[in-house]
Amino acid sequence: MSHKIRIATRESTLALWQAHFVRDRLLEADPEIEVEIIGMTTEGDRNKRSPLSQIGGKGVFVKELELALLNGDADIAVHSMKDVPAELPSGLSINAICERADPRDAFVSVNYDRIEDVPAGGRIGSSSLRRRLQIKASYSELEYQELRGNVGTRLAKLDAGDFDGIILAVAGLVRLGYSERISEFIPVELCIPSAGQGAVGIESVSGDSATNELLRTISHPETELCVSCERLITRNLAATCNLPIAAFAEIREGEIYLSSFVSDNDGGRVLKADLSGPLGQGAQLAEQIAVTLLEQGAQELIQGIAPAG
Repeated sequence: MSHKIRIATRESTLALWQAHFVRDRLLEADPEIEVEIIGMTTEGDRNKRSPLSQIGGKGVFVKELELALLNGDADIAVHSMKDVPAELPSGLSINAICERADPRDAFVSVNYDRIEDVPAGGRIGSSSLRRRLQIKASYSELEYQELRGNVGTRLAKLDAGDFDGIILAVAGLVRLGYSERISEFIPVELCIPSAGQGAVGIESVSGDSATNELLRTISHPETELCVSCERLITRNLAATCNLPIAAFAEIREGEIYLSSFVSDNDGGRVLKADLSGPLGQGAQLAEQIAVTLLEQGAQELIQGIAPAG
């Protein structure tokens, strides 16, 4: 018997691309179903002026979608996994994560091919404190400024001369057809991605077995493993923390490699940890990384406590 799947999504161009991508995967899995896309506006979309860290972090992009699930107004919600908080509302769960696109960050500029080419005092724009602080550690002579808005808006500000370069996710640029705008792919070693970056996740009501069984058929096991490890690191550090936190996992030659970054809000204290091991030990390695970061002082950073001495 066929049934209908209602997809809740933000109305940004990138979010709608992701919703249509998921719709197509669902129809490939079951051509008999009917799929409806429901566009919604979130607090993160409405408030374009305040830094994300001041209005609740990246979770402001998902709350309204989750409410639609809980109220029965939608069956699934499609998210950029990097926007999904580590702790989900009771009764909801992530039941599919599609194959990840390139997880790296990109440097985009009109006049410069690489970040290192930008002269001292050059203006670099980004909405992400995680990106700004990691790149600043290598290029401290540049000026880093807040840049909000959708991808098109940010590129327009760059083209208008407001910035010498901007930092965006590679995946978003590629998905929207802006691949040619990428000046430099920033190595993960220089800028560790946000947990879940480049991956599209699908959230649904935990008890909706019919929908969730369908979702499982379009999930990508390797991506799901990596993203779950990344999210385990951030959850063990503090799910509601608005500090710049990065966590990245990748599979190479049968092993999983994890790296992480935590900083205070001005980059004065930076903590890093990385581990690798067998795929079956991914969760234990993620928990071990979180313990290492906490032992280094992450708890004090998260709670805003000045270090002793």
